[in-house]
Amino acid sequence: MVRHENENGSVNVSTSVYTEIVGTAAINCFGVKGMAARSLTDGVYHLLRRESVGKGVHVQFNEDNTISIDLHIIVDNNVNLNAVGASIISEVRYVVTNCTGTEVRAVNVYIDSMMIG
Repeated sequence: MVRHENENGSVNVSTSVYTEIVGTAAINCFGVKGMAARSLTDGVYHLLRRESVGKGVHVQFNEDNTISIDLHIIVDNNVNLNAVGASIISEVRYVVTNCTGTEVRAVNVYIDSMMIG
């Protein structure tokens, strides 16, 4: 949880808020099919529904009031993976900073699968 304070009081922003913001920003990027989650039973990555975008996101709070983000995604077939990754990193940094005022130290994008068809 990150705490923002000013002369009027303070606001605490929980992990779930960050995961929803990050997941929504990521799936709105070109080439992203959705967030990925690994099944515990068979070890295969599955596409998450739009309501579960936060499950493919891990947010770590750092001591200097910044956050580090890990994203697990599934992309469309025939997209430039480097361009998709760069687009996600840029969009997530912008949206998180704009919505919460929290500085993002790192965004790590893990492409777990590719959707064909």
